[in-house]
Amino acid sequence: MIDSAWLLVVVPLVGAGILLLAGRRADAWGHWLGVLASAATFVLGAVYLLTLLGWDAADRVVDVHVGRWFDAGSLVVDVGLRVDPLSLTFVLLVSFVGTLIHLYSVAYMEHDADRRRFFAYLNLFVAAMLLLVLADSYLLLFVGWEGVGLASYLLIGFWNHVPANATAAKKAFIVNRVADVGMIVALMLMFSSFGAVDFASVFAGAETTDTGRLTAIALMLLVAACGKSAQFPLQSWLGDAMAGPTPVSALIHAATMVTAGVYLVVRSGPVFTLAPDALLVTAVVGAVTLVFGAVVGCAKDDIKKTLAASTMSQIGYMMLAAGLGPIGYAFAIFHLLTHGFFKAGMFLGAGSVMHGMSDDVSMRRFGGLSAVMKVTWVTFGLGWLAILGIPPFSGFWSKDKIIESAFAADGGHGWQPWVFGLVALVGAGITAFYMSRLFFMTFHGQRRWVESDDGSGLPVRHPHESPALMTVPMVVLAVGSAALGGLLMVGGAFASWLEPVTGHVEHHEPVLPVPVIMVLTLLLVLGGAVLAWRQYGASTVPVEPPVGSVLTRAARADLYQDVVNENLVMRPGQYLTRSLVYADKKVVDGGFMGAAGALGLLGEAVKKVQNGYVRSYAAMMLAGFGVLVVVVLLVWN
Repeated sequence: MIDSAWLLVVVPLVGAGILLLAGRRADAWGHWLGVLASAATFVLGAVYLLTLLGWDAADRVVDVHVGRWFDAGSLVVDVGLRVDPLSLTFVLLVSFVGTLIHLYSVAYMEHDADRRRFFAYLNLFVAAMLLLVLADSYLLLFVGWEGVGLASYLLIGFWNHVPANATAAKKAFIVNRVADVGMIVALMLMFSSFGAVDFASVFAGAETTDTGRLTAIALMLLVAACGKSAQFPLQSWLGDAMAGPTPVSALIHAATMVTAGVYLVVRSGPVFTLAPDALLVTAVVGAVTLVFGAVVGCAKDDIKKTLAASTMSQIGYMMLAAGLGPIGYAFAIFHLLTHGFFKAGMFLGAGSVMHGMSDDVSMRRFGGLSAVMKVTWVTFGLGWLAILGIPPFSGFWSKDKIIESAFAADGGHGWQPWVFGLVALVGAGITAFYMSRLFFMTFHGQRRWVESDDGSGLPVRHPHESPALMTVPMVVLAVGSAALGGLLMVGGAFASWLEPVTGHVEHHEPVLPVPVIMVLTLLLVLGGAVLAWRQYGASTVPVEPPVGSVLTRAARADLYQDVVNENLVMRPGQYLTRSLVYADKKVVDGGFMGAAGALGLLGEAVKKVQNGYVRSYAAMMLAGFGVLVVVVLLVWN
């Protein structure tokens, strides 16, 4: 049965191909084909899951040979898939959440003339993402990696008739291509070190390779992961990516593509574990990003950009956990899984709010929506409680495990557990504040809109609940937000499931008792939520944003990440390009043009002696003969 795993990639890929090639003839039914292709992928994944559960843990890593890709001298690359607990976890997440988002999109994109093409791109993305997580080699993984980059570009810029949307798509594409240099360099280092790029050869060779080379490979993989997962310093594209339709944000920029970097690090665990310096850098990147995203989220008024900042921060938690090494690999994936449910649910909730508020995205023009959009309010509220980490919701089980592991980093000794643990704690408090700010500004407090023009200058809106095709996926995701974490934690089920990939890890005691960590986390979370209620729930929220402090203004500008990128990368690149153009024109072209000019002058001089007069030619012959006589006499003597 497992030998047919290639169907997981082929089914959505065929769906995308049909939708793109059928053209307008598929407009009437194409969206349902897209839903069916994604749903069929989930069913196949569930069958493979049941198959693996029936086997012993030691037998749950299966390499499926599909065929020969190419044979270039000593480099032989086969097309193969690795079906194991890690890849199947991603298959089920991508296909299940993806199917719900496809279903939601049927209603959300109902009035879009290009809905069929939108579903083709969604299917293409699902196929590329599944290839990425199922590949049994880094080279085939890179094909899926680039495929999700292409699909992301197409979906972010789907409404490219708006210049800002087209710019956002290009920004995401370019930043990720810059990061891909890391993947390409890592592939070259792998081939030069191991003579192969498949997982089995690389992981086996890592055990006998020097630490310096492994560190270089791991750091290059981390560069690639930072771009795909919007981690510092390659995070600038994520906020702009909200230009795409809201289902795009839910599928690509919350539940799947941005988690690919975390997958890459955990999948490469045998390399990172043997490169402790690379692990430390990974943890630092995660710690910096989780605070960075949280601070930015505190000042955003755009509901989707606030959720984007939250995604950046939550993936920072995952990257921090992955940087802790074997004690954190399973918890990174655990939080990735629960986050996929509650964040996708909140993005769909944001789309529902926009649907009811004439596509407005400013939370300062919302307020009081709980009374008119009850399903959206309840489902979004469950996601909000999950991301805050309120027990017993899903985020409590997954994020708190990362915080505990951070306090146990480095075996519970040295500076690392205190630094990483405190950063994770502070991040939880800030998360509670800005997510509560979003929730209260949107659903509670004073209504900052009117249903008919009363001369107040407030926007006229007629908010209403979304249709069932939109609310049913939100309800399903809300149930997962509430219950999934607790179910997977029973008896350590999820960590045991991943053991064939992440290995068995003995418990590390944190530097603070676990009950103390839990109490501190909960107090910070409640404190952040209460502060947000005082400022945005119980108080009047101005429709126009106040000037704010220096930090607030910086956070609204994404902590000037674009300014930094512009001055450190773009401007020097422009100057370098202009210098090369100048050198090309003045030195290279100047040299050739100068030589051509010299030959032209020589030609003009020679032309003057070619005047057609016999006496001139005779004089030249006489002069030449005289020179020849002189030369002969000098040589003879």
